[in-house]
Amino acid sequence: MQLTAPRVQRTSSISGKIFVLTGSPEAMTRDAAKSRLAELGARTAQSVSKKTDYVVVGTEPGSKAERARALGVQTIDEEAFLQLIGRDR
Repeated sequence: MQLTAPRVQRTSSISGKIFVLTGSPEAMTRDAAKSRLAELGARTAQSVSKKTDYVVVGTEPGSKAERARALGVQTIDEEAFLQLIGRDR
């Protein structure tokens, strides 16, 4: 019988937070960003609502950035996002 270690979920300052990605990322793919967020215990959503914690704004953002501002949801650029998830460019 082979034993495996239990999977440990990392806790971080963004655990439980909801992120929406808009625009084109430059430093990493959208899938890589979503995977990293999941590793840190955060979730991603397709649309912006009052429950959204952060909207990550890449180049050429669409209406999601405008909606975030209208709802008072915090918007961050890619550089701030990379710092938040502990990754350098």
